[in-house]
Amino acid sequence: MFQVISFSNPKLETIEIYNLYKMIKIYHNPRCTKSRQGLEVLENSGKPFEVVKYLEQIPTKEELRQVISFLGITPEMLLRKNEAIWKGKYRGKLLSDEEIIDAMITYPKLIERPIVINGNKAVIGRPIESISTII
Repeated sequence: MFQVISFSNPKLETIEIYNLYKMIKIYHNPRCTKSRQGLEVLENSGKPFEVVKYLEQIPTKEELRQVISFLGITPEMLLRKNEAIWKGKYRGKLLSDEEIIDAMITYPKLIERPIVINGNKAVIGRPIESISTII
């Protein structure tokens, strides 16, 4: 279930903008089984949510920083270290948090998934049951 909100309406009320900010969001990779399971949890919840296919809609550096903050983790904890890109380009190197964030923006496949955000709280959907704690 998806809710479409249009910003072209000049009469959009403040409460609708607030609800958009509070809308659940999933950073989703359709090719990932866990991500598809996470999407199914949201669909079954009956609550409106936004799907961000982050391999196509790559988050900005600021968006990724905010996601990491909502998760309450370090950038390194959001990395998929078994990806070939990480092993080939970065493994064994001492990287700062900013360099890790830059790597995830350059190669979004390195971002763990699914990530579900509700307001200012977020979880990585591994295990999938963790999604239920914030929706």
